[in-house]
Amino acid sequence: MKTDTHPDYHMITVQMTDGTSFQTRSTWGKEGDTLALDIDPTSHPAWTGGHGKMLDTGGQVARFNKRFGGLTLGKK
Repeated sequence: MKTDTHPDYHMITVQMTDGTSFQTRSTWGKEGDTLALDIDPTSHPAWTGGHGKMLDTGGQVARFNKRFGGLTLGKK
């Protein structure tokens, strides 16, 4: 088997957006580094069940007709 083919696997600290932290093993960074997360399961709507707002004013066909309704295709 070849030597030195696997990355270094060591302990790091992961800091969540709410300030809590935990230790885990990773190949990221160096031994003892802290990985500060921007998005995590405690804050992201995909995990917290948040609802995004979608505004639909008439649907896609209505918007198309509003933009291009005056155009005609073909001969008159």
